[in-house]
Amino acid sequence: MRIGFALPQTGFLGGPDLIGTTVRRAEELGYSSVWVNDRVLWPVRPQAPFPAGDGTLSPMWQRNLDALDTLTFAAAHSSRLRLGTGVLILPLYDPVLLARRLTTLDILSDGRLNAGFGLGWSPDEYQVTGTQWKGRAKRMEDSLDVIEKIWAGGTVSHASPWVSMPEAVFEARPVQSPRPPVYLAAYSPAGLARIAERADGWLPAGIPVPAMAEIYQGIKAMAEAGQRDPDEIELVVRANCSIGAEITGEDRQPFHGSVDQIIDDAVACAGIGADEVFIEVQYSPGIDSASAYSDHLEAFSVLTSIDVVSRL
Repeated sequence: MRIGFALPQTGFLGGPDLIGTTVRRAEELGYSSVWVNDRVLWPVRPQAPFPAGDGTLSPMWQRNLDALDTLTFAAAHSSRLRLGTGVLILPLYDPVLLARRLTTLDILSDGRLNAGFGLGWSPDEYQVTGTQWKGRAKRMEDSLDVIEKIWAGGTVSHASPWVSMPEAVFEARPVQSPRPPVYLAAYSPAGLARIAERADGWLPAGIPVPAMAEIYQGIKAMAEAGQRDPDEIELVVRANCSIGAEITGEDRQPFHGSVDQIIDDAVACAGIGADEVFIEVQYSPGIDSASAYSDHLEAFSVLTSIDVVSRL
């Protein structure tokens, strides 16, 4: 199982020195990938609660660096690490311009892009970008179509309620063939079916491991029913960590508790067939300095060499 780490992109952590240091050290420690999030704004009076924890927005998001610019900077400071978006809120973007940016990142990194997409949960982000909340799933499907056409290269055209593109030639193509891997964050029946039909993997967060296993098997069953090889669909887990003292009791949330408990949760993900887990510590209460963040980059690097089988 591959292990990744979320870059220091938010709050007091977000800056060139720590990002560069993190990328170089992550590569030395044997991590497989680094990841970024996508936040547009921090509304003072949000129209909808954050769909996890107590529903409040992390104050770290009040300062949030752009996802793709952060990954491009990370690409320049590394030679091996995969570069993941976990996730871009796809309907908020013009898909033609986004396809160009993603293609550029894949070319400049020599084929290291992991493209993670989602629908998002914030009506405020849709409002401020002039994007209709209603019909967002259909818009996402259309955006995936546009991006895949442009990635394929050659002469491309597209006509939909959202994109009117006359025939045009796209010779800048991603290094990866047939395309960079596409991971989708989804939880609804329609979203899970979308993964089974067209994605390279599922990118969940905040779900207990047994429930994750059940949903993942359901995705693979839908893929097989659609005449697709279910082994083509990966499971990449975003581990949103809340690090502190050991938590006892059966109601402990996944990736909450001591470092050892979180390591055990990652190992449990390997046990259900996860292909990758990436560790996100930026929002943990214990991360109150750049050194605390870096200390946890070191602590969780044990996962890059741990004998998973012996821990199951």
